[in-house]
Amino acid sequence: MAFYHYLNSYVREDLSRLTKAEKAAEGILGPAKAKWIAEGLLRLRQQIRDSELGKRQEKNLVIGSWNIRACDEGTPRRDESYHYIAEIIDHFDICALQEVKDDLKPLWRLKEMLGPNWNFFVTDPTAGNLGNRERLAFFWNENKVLFRNLVGEVVLAQNDLIDGERQFARTPFLASFQSGWFKFTLASVHIIFGGSRRLDKAQRAAEVKKLAEICAKRAKKDDQFYAMIGDMNIETTDDDIMAGLTKNGLEAPAFGGTNLKLNRAFDQIAFTTKPRKARMVGHGVVDWRHSVYRPEDADIYRPIAEADRDKPYRNWTRSYENSFMSFEMSDHLPIWVEVETDYSDDYLRRFTK
Repeated sequence: MAFYHYLNSYVREDLSRLTKAEKAAEGILGPAKAKWIAEGLLRLRQQIRDSELGKRQEKNLVIGSWNIRACDEGTPRRDESYHYIAEIIDHFDICALQEVKDDLKPLWRLKEMLGPNWNFFVTDPTAGNLGNRERLAFFWNENKVLFRNLVGEVVLAQNDLIDGERQFARTPFLASFQSGWFKFTLASVHIIFGGSRRLDKAQRAAEVKKLAEICAKRAKKDDQFYAMIGDMNIETTDDDIMAGLTKNGLEAPAFGGTNLKLNRAFDQIAFTTKPRKARMVGHGVVDWRHSVYRPEDADIYRPIAEADRDKPYRNWTRSYENSFMSFEMSDHLPIWVEVETDYSDDYLRRFTK
């Protein structure tokens, strides 16, 4: 369970440094800050309890993935945002994060909020303009998931380069885990975007196809489950980028839209199907906007945005959704799958053939 002890400190927070605009934001700052965040957390917890995620079976494994926009790229999120992000991650057993930036303080803060049973590791930033100085991270609940001490970047041989000339724009990262009988390796990825031209989409499709082929090959060799997980910048479920997954040995649930407009299937968790298929019993998207940073809260947050001149959303130049909301939480929604972990019957049947 996520920790909430920070709420006590907000009650005693020093308000002398706040601007007039910040002080005018009734219900969000000052003595009411703890109340505001607690109410948001209660709504979010109830939303999750009422969803398919809230019906998960405790004996199963829930794997999550979330591209947290520019986390944090020198402009720290608000305290309340960290509470909401930690609350969502705490409903998963393991979660892959994409778009983590140089500063690791956000990850350490999330770990403290998640509690001592949670652990994480993170990659070095990917160099180069295409890499965008991004890291990939894994958080996992050690009460449910065992780290199997295998990690590594996916680096292509010279004769296997994408389109014959390049590596992945942002190097995918492999890590192996176990939950119950279920041994699995996750390949976390943030596929190149570039734009909406045909060439850009072809580059994305090539990266997805190449990594899917690698995962399928290794799954057969290692006789275990592999999954591609993360932001794959898939436009629609019937495009060539998605086909790079489904036509190369991976099974992808239908998550629908995972961007804030719900019209792009950017994020996926896709498992290999051979030599065995993972038994997925549920999947979904956590649309936190029903509970926190809600559309109806825009006018309440406006003076905060206008007061924070050093934030990416300064001056509120774009919409509430595309500026304040997306930089405080993300421009992506978290996704999850529930997987059975007891494969003991399958193991025993091997001896009866």
